[in-house]
Amino acid sequence: MAHPTKQRLIDAGLSMLLEHGYNDLGIQALLSATATPKGSFYHHFTDKEDFALQVIDQYMQQVHAGLDACLGDTSRPPLARVRRFFELTRRSYKAQGYMGCLLGGLGQELSGVSTMFRRRIEACFSEIASRLAGCLEEARARGDLPVDADTTRLASLLVDCWEGAALRSRLRGNAAPLGAMLDFYFRAARGR
Repeated sequence: MAHPTKQRLIDAGLSMLLEHGYNDLGIQALLSATATPKGSFYHHFTDKEDFALQVIDQYMQQVHAGLDACLGDTSRPPLARVRRFFELTRRSYKAQGYMGCLLGGLGQELSGVSTMFRRRIEACFSEIASRLAGCLEEARARGDLPVDADTTRLASLLVDCWEGAALRSRLRGNAAPLGAMLDFYFRAARGR
């Protein structure tokens, strides 16, 4: 368990990074929002980059917890488990005001200027796709996907499509692109 001050900073940082992005996140604004002295920030984080990377790590813990809960629910068929993960994520986006995916937002903002962020975010997307591929493989083995389906490729495509839909959802301020993408993807993946 993280120190309470560190956790408070990370929790606030997640919503502030979603709303403002990395470059527009001021450390002073973060400190003011959390009533934290400057020295406490630098006790827990080397610098702003270290802070943002730790926020990404916590975000991924939440993503993996969601994947665990959804993909591990063997009372549902595999494709229903995969879709449920994205449906719950869509609800989360709505609750946050359609700010989208932290990884997608930071990836768009920082991938061209920071090799460290580009690699970390790409690794996160690859982890998510890998988890999804396992469940899609289970669906293929059950006959829910075509026998020749490349589940690794399908999982990567799902993540890519979701990220694009998340961006459009943020631009429009509603869930329509997310729902349309999920409907299209799952129809196409089944070959229907």
